[in-house]
Amino acid sequence: MKSVRKALRAGDLEKDTYDRLVCGECEKPLKTENDPDEIKTVRICPECGAEWKEIR
Repeated sequence: MKSVRKALRAGDLEKDTYDRLVCGECEKPLKTENDPDEIKTVRICPECGAEWKEIR
């Protein structure tokens, strides 16, 4: 699982006009999976199921 920052640099993720993270492949906004016991947030594409981690 790549980090969100690395995915943005690689072009796997993009930001839309409202600065929301968008999957570069499907062009769908990402959903967030937030576990309160973890220090990371998992961002998931609802279309293709790809996942990226983001440190809070």
